[in-house]
Amino acid sequence: MLSPRQTAIMSQIRQEGRVLVEELAQVFGTTPQTIRKDLRALEAAHLVNRFHGGATLLAGVEYTSFEVRRDIAAPQKEAIGAAVAERLPNNVALLINAGTTTAAVARALGRHVGLKVISDNVGIANELRKFPGVDVMVPGGTVRHSDGSIVGAGAVEFIRQFRADFAVIGAAAVAEDGALLDFDLREAHVARAIIENARHVILAVDSGKFGRSAPVRIGHVRQIHSLVTDRCDSPALRRLCRTHDVDLVEAAPHRTEPQPALTGQG
Repeated sequence: MLSPRQTAIMSQIRQEGRVLVEELAQVFGTTPQTIRKDLRALEAAHLVNRFHGGATLLAGVEYTSFEVRRDIAAPQKEAIGAAVAERLPNNVALLINAGTTTAAVARALGRHVGLKVISDNVGIANELRKFPGVDVMVPGGTVRHSDGSIVGAGAVEFIRQFRADFAVIGAAAVAEDGALLDFDLREAHVARAIIENARHVILAVDSGKFGRSAPVRIGHVRQIHSLVTDRCDSPALRRLCRTHDVDLVEAAPHRTEPQPALTGQG
């Protein structure tokens, strides 16, 4: 049984990915020692992974519900979704993994034709099935309650049967060293398979993901070809994009001018 403060701490970790002891002490008006005790209790309950000065969500613990995460940075995600859609040509095969930002991409594909889309999320598939120019497929597997993601070995093997022209992936966090991170090991396996089986990989993440931490590694910036975000204030991440020839696109919410489409052979 969690105390009310521990429940509140857990809610914050689910939303933000990680928390810091000093910040929590200020928020709850208590001492750092008390917060550390709370985090030890959450760790003992196999809910968080503690690190020096804070804690992150433990791998395998489910996210905050999709509906809650969708409302975080919603204008930025819609702008990112539109920018990614503008860069996707018609008549290509596309892999899309689960996420609130990738869902924004899916919603922006209504004018495309000839798309063959494979997604590991039933919600994204339900959005895409409404579009006459899109054929959508989903793998078999276990549906995650919090957001409708399809996880498990069956989903990974299904995705490995394809060689897509493009992939659109999200991430729970992008570390300063370029690591792409997630909270769920099962979802990370699916994301890795998507990266490995696409010719051109687009990472779609809002700027709130930069510099954050999560316990499971999906991959690295060097494995992607385009990074589409609302803004990038990290000099380190900009350097990584230049070093690994990653196209960095900043799509602010007010931006409306059309962007050139990528070719299907990327």
